[in-house]
Amino acid sequence: MSRRRRNRAMVPGSEQGLALLKAHVMQNQGYDVNPQQPDLVKYEVARTLGVPLQQGYNGHLSSEDAGRVGGPIGGAMVKELVRMAQQQLANKRPPQP
Repeated sequence: MSRRRRNRAMVPGSEQGLALLKAHVMQNQGYDVNPQQPDLVKYEVARTLGVPLQQGYNGHLSSEDAGRVGGPIGGAMVKELVRMAQQQLANKRPPQP
């Protein structure tokens, strides 16, 4: 029985931008990322960590192993988003007297 995918961006239409961010961030982390399919980088991350992630059903995978793969990807994306927000705030500050 397959489950419906529930991973959707909260902002409709932002999926492409998030995919580009993932590709950019993971390339900066040293991974080989196909910009047309940035979600495939999870298999390369899993391979480097020794996690047996494969395409399709991964019911055998423990939550810990899934987190070991997704954590570095999501964590790097969040760090980059925070960096970008800080840069935007710094650029909007009024000049100091």
